[in-house]
Amino acid sequence: MSATVPLLPAGFRFGMSTSAFQIEGATDVDGRGPSIWDTFTARAGTVRHGENATVAVDHYHRYAEDVTHVADCGVHDYRFSFAWPRVLPDATTVNPAGLDFYDRLVDRLLAAGVRPVPTLYHWDLPQVLEDAGGWLSRDTAYALADYATVLVERLGDRIRDWITMNEMSVHALYGYALTEHAPGRGLGLAALPAAHHQLLAHGLAVQVLREHSAAAVGVANQHFPVLPASDDVADQMAAALFADLTNWCYSDPILRGEYPNPLIRDGIGTPDAVLDRDLAVIGTPLDFYGVNYYEPTMIESPRAGKDYRGVLEVDIPDGLPFSPVPVPDVARTDFGWAIAPGGLTDILRTLHERYPGMPPVVVTENGASFHDPGPDPTGRIADDRRIAFLDAHLRAVGDAVAAGVDVRGYYVWSAMDNFEWAAGYDERFGLVHVDRTTLERTRKDSWYWLRDVIAAQPAGARS
Repeated sequence: MSATVPLLPAGFRFGMSTSAFQIEGATDVDGRGPSIWDTFTARAGTVRHGENATVAVDHYHRYAEDVTHVADCGVHDYRFSFAWPRVLPDATTVNPAGLDFYDRLVDRLLAAGVRPVPTLYHWDLPQVLEDAGGWLSRDTAYALADYATVLVERLGDRIRDWITMNEMSVHALYGYALTEHAPGRGLGLAALPAAHHQLLAHGLAVQVLREHSAAAVGVANQHFPVLPASDDVADQMAAALFADLTNWCYSDPILRGEYPNPLIRDGIGTPDAVLDRDLAVIGTPLDFYGVNYYEPTMIESPRAGKDYRGVLEVDIPDGLPFSPVPVPDVARTDFGWAIAPGGLTDILRTLHERYPGMPPVVVTENGASFHDPGPDPTGRIADDRRIAFLDAHLRAVGDAVAAGVDVRGYYVWSAMDNFEWAAGYDERFGLVHVDRTTLERTRKDSWYWLRDVIAAQPAGARS
């Protein structure tokens, strides 16, 4: 478990990431309202084994212990998310008990010497807003701005860094274009308004946070290399369109003030004059840009008569002009995701080249699911594959830094095993093991490895 990764620049910040719905539980406690994920998991067939997050890992009641696990590892930052339905159960009325919980969490983190880095929105939309149209409604963007105001007015005196939205692309694709995540709309390309309204919400939230003198504001977008399945022109075009829809549809408006493809702009269905005003809001400058990276994606133009069911993680609706296919000749996690650390270097360099003058980058999520057993008779959990994964990806970050990319931090997903959305509890991403019966926490070898890596880094001021 020695610290073998290259030394990163002085002041580089290490962190761990989580999200509210995946860890908090207590979904009907202290006035919390229902979210779209509560509704989604209650439907038959949506989650592996019919599992839900009613308890999750009970972070709501065990947060003090969880903060100790985070702090003892020596990380500088803890990225978590606020649960919108815990703060505003009906999307309008403030729930004092919900705010009190985040007061306690933030104070506990600060007392332990860990900087809180909260995300405003990590997919748990209040169900009442979904009933009114969800992210297909422009009003939801303004509702998020109101929610941001409540949080920054209560916690802005202690929180320095804020993240507006998490993985808008995944939320729009899996929840609105497909049916794999909440709310499960299955709209195909008709989901583009959901992408735009999330981006608008991001821009409005940045403005709210700025008005309340937030020191640093960013966003967390998923990015990954998109590889064509062959040199065939159709595959090349399909891959380019998929990259526009999943990568550049979200970073171009934020960092360039425009959409990358007329198809996207037209598909949003907003008059040009309004859209241009929205883009000015969306492009409000940021202090840092978060990149979530897991694996590259390979795309082919759909083949007539080819059945993609069972080949892919999700079923792609008929009529979409692209189909993801497995990346060949790579090792895989137990979740089936390709292990490709070079893809992290590649996407960081691509962002650096695509957006001259972009703000500093933080890798806000990176990690892997391996089906770790429980503790052995000595209490140890050996997860060598996770250590190798993290080591390789930290090396990839070092390669990007050496190539001139301004990367300021790296956060591991996740601090602890949790509810992995539609995959339930089988997938274990945590540095800390959580027993599904007792909820007992046990530090894995990867936790100790990360602690040693952080301790080996050069000293230096961290602003």
